Order: sequence, then structure tokens, then C-alpha cells
Amino acid sequence: MTIDGKSVAHIDDFDVINPSTGEAFAQAPDCDADQLDAAFDAAARAYGDWRTDLALRRETLNAAADAIVANAESLAQVLTLEQGRPVNQSVIELHASAAWFRYFAALDLPAEVIQDDATTYAEVTRKPIGVVAAITPWNFPLLLASWKLAPALLAGNTVVLKPSPYTPLATLALGAALRGVLPPGVLNVVSGRDPLGASMTEHPVPRKISFTGSIATGKRVAAAAAGDLKRVTLELGGNDPAILLDDIDPAAITEKLFQSAFGNNGQICSAIKRVYVHESRYDEVVEALTERVRAAVVGDGFLDGVELGPIQNAPQYERVSQLVASAISDGATATTGGRPMDRPGYFFEPTVLVGAADGTAIVDEEQFGPALPLIPFSRVEDVVAQANATNFGLGASVWGADTDRATSVATQLDSGSVWVNTHMAVAPNLPFGGAKWSGIGVENGPWGYAAFTELQLVLRAR
Repeated sequence: MTIDGKSVAHIDDFDVINPSTGEAFAQAPDCDADQLDAAFDAAARAYGDWRTDLALRRETLNAAADAIVANAESLAQVLTLEQGRPVNQSVIELHASAAWFRYFAALDLPAEVIQDDATTYAEVTRKPIGVVAAITPWNFPLLLASWKLAPALLAGNTVVLKPSPYTPLATLALGAALRGVLPPGVLNVVSGRDPLGASMTEHPVPRKISFTGSIATGKRVAAAAAGDLKRVTLELGGNDPAILLDDIDPAAITEKLFQSAFGNNGQICSAIKRVYVHESRYDEVVEALTERVRAAVVGDGFLDGVELGPIQNAPQYERVSQLVASAISDGATATTGGRPMDRPGYFFEPTVLVGAADGTAIVDEEQFGPALPLIPFSRVEDVVAQANATNFGLGASVWGADTDRATSVATQLDSGSVWVNTHMAVAPNLPFGGAKWSGIGVENGPWGYAAFTELQLVLRAR
């Protein structure tokens, strides 16, 4: 672990599983209470100086980006071992992480003058909150850490970062790579089993909790933070619908649909989780998408040509298996896939389902895996109601040749992001957040930066 700029040994540890084999291949430190106190104490001490020098913070964020790029190949090896995705995709995650640091290093922070006349000068300033507890998931450990670290550090906060116990190693290695870049205590990286997250949210030092993960855990984070009125940003689950209108060209959009639904083996919060297709184009879409999914190359992430690795962990593997089996037993048909693969590790056949309807678990819940239901519709007003009839509200997309019509439909959807003729268009300058149970607050862009600040009015009478 990294605490106060130093490598910290551990008393206890836990196994880290390679999802391509289902076997432990390493151990990670299990942070104890004293070490967690030390991490937060170091962050609190570092905060006093770190908050005072914006130019230094910008310079340091750029240096951190350089360090990430310099270590991208070695970090990607660790990331693929513990996360499972193809190693070339892990390299892309590292370079995207660096891009987030560079974006925030250069982010313009204009003064917000709200009154300037003969009687009063008033401006709004943004001050750092203090120490931030950042908790990240296992699907994109380093990229989603950068979503938190870069804006939090730019704002002048210091951070204690905890990765998922399923994928702790690459984040610990990132902490080691940044020890000589960030001043001691500015970034502390700890790891541990699930109770560590609760200990962080309940700890008296942090004033902000930034959490990405499941809705159930997000609710517990919010409840724990409420007692101390800690600020929270919660980026939670999604069950993103894609609506395909009657004027689509199935051949032109099949690859985009595949990448948007099956990228990272479907383990993306804002991936397409259910597809509603106008009945006049339904058979064409089913045929085209089935053909593409059947052709997907599944295997160990270190093998050439592999597109999809394993599901990352055993509980998620079991959940996807049960959801697909339940859908088939309820009358759905897998046009391709539908079963766990007969090999070691947590591999599941990429699956397209027809005959699954709203009201079944595979449609109503977040599967977070390589299984996609396709549902026909006839009336646009009905499919909008179907898409909105959920507690989820992260992202959604509408596809059609008439982009004005598709946009009109898209704006009727209850989600934090709506995309037209694309999905998961995510970038450091674009806001990302969820409606309803999919989250509280926004990440990325100036809005994500503002989430790590407290607003202060400075008024001078004349």
C-alpha cells in the first residue's frame, strides 16, 4: 500500500483470483484500522500545503499522466491478470486514465463574478472540501480511479483511494508509480476486503465520499455518510435501453451495438443492457447481431485476437448464468450462446436472447455480463414508457436515420445521458451521472470538478 508517500507492509492479506483460471495468483494487503487511520492522517496533514498552490497541482497532474503512460505496459499486464480483459484493452485503459489527468491539469477555472457595481463586488469561489475517500469498482479500476483523482486533486483535496478487493493489484501498482510524483500524503492507496469500504465512509476524517459501484452498496454509502453530513458522489448501476427506430440500417449499426453492449464483456455500467427494436426491423437486427456475437473471439486476455475475456469474478459469473438460465426457462431463446463455457475460469458464451419481455429479470435488472435481450415494439410512445419504467436512469440511446426524430425520442428518456446513433460516448469533458437510482451527482468536465469543491461567496462592500 502507499501511505504518506511510502510503501507500507501489511499484517494480513487476501487472495486475488485470475478470472481466466479461477485460481489465486497473488495476494493483496488487507488494510487494518491503524493503517487506515495513518492514511487519513497523512492526507489531512498534506492537505494544508497542497490546497494552496494551483500551479503546482496542474504541474503535478501532468507529471502523473506522464508516469501512467511510462508504466502503461507493465500496469496493463497486472490489470489483465486480475480483471481478465484483453491486454491491448488494458493498455487503452491506462492511456485513457492519463488523458483524464491531462484534461483536468488544463481545465480553465474562470472567476464567477456575480455583481460588480458602485456598491458591491461579489464573486463565487470554489474551495476544496478536504480529504476525499475514493472507492472504485472492478470493471475499470484505473480509469474510474482517474475520474476521481484528477478533479479531486486539481481542486486541492487530498485522497485515500481503495480499489475493489477483486482487482486491487493494478491500483496498488499505480500508487507505487505515483509515489515520487505526488507529494507525500496527497494520494494514499489502501486495499482490503469489503468491510474496508464501510470503515472509510464512517471514518471521521474524510469530508467527501466518491463511490462507483452497485446501487445496493451506494445506498449503504449514502446512509453511512449522512450521519456526518459528508458530501457524496455516487455513480451506480445502469440498465441502459437502446431504442432502434423503423428507419435504421441494421448493417450500419451492428458493430456499434455489439461494442456498446458486449465491450468489456458487458461489464460496463453504461453499456447497452436491453435493446428495443421496431417490429418491422426486428428479424434483421436479430440476425445481424446474432452473427456478430457468434463470431466474437472469447479467451484468455493474453492471447492474440481475443475480443472478450472472462466475467471478472465468481459471484458475477453465477449471476449471469442464473439470469440467462431463468430467461430460457421462462420461454426466451438464445439465438447464440446461452451457457457457461466448458473450460476453467469464469467464461460465459456471449448471448443474444429473443422472447424475453419486460417483467423478466434479464430485462428488468442489470445483468452486467455478456447477455443481451432484444425486444420488439410497435409504437414509439409505448417503447418510451417501457424504457422509463425502471428505477435505473444512467444512460440510454436512440438509433435512426432521421436524427431529428431520434433526438426528439431521446430527450423523452429519463437518464443522465442520452445518445443518438451511438452509445457510451464518454470523455473527460462530458458530464456523466445518473438519474433515479443510478446515482447522485456528476463526474467529469467542470461539473465533476465542482463536485469536489465547496462554493463560497466572497462579497466586498464599496
